[in-house]
Amino acid sequence: MSSGGVVRGRVRRRRGLSRSSPRPFRGSSSTPWLYLAPALVVLGGLLVYPVYQLGLISFLEYTQAQVSGGEPATFQGFGNYAELFGDGEFWRVLLATVVFAAACVVSTLAVGCALAVLLTRVRAVPRLALMLAGLGAWATPAVTGSTVWLLLFDPDFGPVNRMLGLGDHSWTYGRYSAFLLVLLEVVWCSFPFVMVTVYAGIRAVPSEVLEAAALDGASQWRIWRSVLAPMLRPILVVVTIQSVIWDFKVFTQIYVMTNGGGIAGQNMVLNVYAYQKAFASSQYSLGSAIGVVMLLILLAVTLVYLRLLRRQGEEL
Repeated sequence: MSSGGVVRGRVRRRRGLSRSSPRPFRGSSSTPWLYLAPALVVLGGLLVYPVYQLGLISFLEYTQAQVSGGEPATFQGFGNYAELFGDGEFWRVLLATVVFAAACVVSTLAVGCALAVLLTRVRAVPRLALMLAGLGAWATPAVTGSTVWLLLFDPDFGPVNRMLGLGDHSWTYGRYSAFLLVLLEVVWCSFPFVMVTVYAGIRAVPSEVLEAAALDGASQWRIWRSVLAPMLRPILVVVTIQSVIWDFKVFTQIYVMTNGGGIAGQNMVLNVYAYQKAFASSQYSLGSAIGVVMLLILLAVTLVYLRLLRRQGEEL
């Protein structure tokens, strides 16, 4: 047989093998939704229906009389929202909530990221001790943690006042000192999530990149700002959005540590304000309207933050 015949025979055999070899599976565009369907059904039952009921009640006149069945619920349109936005106390509470949540988010991210970097610098035993202590703080229920912090800063028996020489100073009496005390407790129970998440991201960064930055003479702060932070952007997005959501809707710490919002409501935040309206005053429609406003604010902040990050990524 000539060499040309041998070559043609090999080509035919290769073509036959290519025809008989299995092709990779390419699902339709609806395949991902089929995998997500069980989770979407659960989320729909747990989130969509309650949000629908919350929005519906916010457009009704729904007080104790309607709850007990004595009077039918009447449609108010945007009357509850007009009453809410016309109340000066609502705007004062909203401003306090935004400032308090922003301070909590910044402090939590700063402490969590700093400790995450520290975990990469210490040995195994101190690292394990720090992680166990952080996870213990994170696993502590909010009511228990708030009670412990009140005992630590108690004006009569707390050790903090004795160590600082403050005598019988009451941290919960003043508006700003009470907010500071709650902020410390919120950061204490929130930073472990940031610390562990960012630490996992740092460990995934190639060591050669960090060594090259150190050899170029970059300081630790410059390495974090110019090397680690851009590479950890997806992780920082997640922890920031989670912190914004958690800190904006803080309820337990404020309610327990300031006894329902402080003296004359000076430490009121939106979640506590909604609780006071709905359950203390039996104005369930106003409480629902506050809940809808909080939901819209959180959605707007999340969408704007994601849009800004996406734009920065495109510029880079």
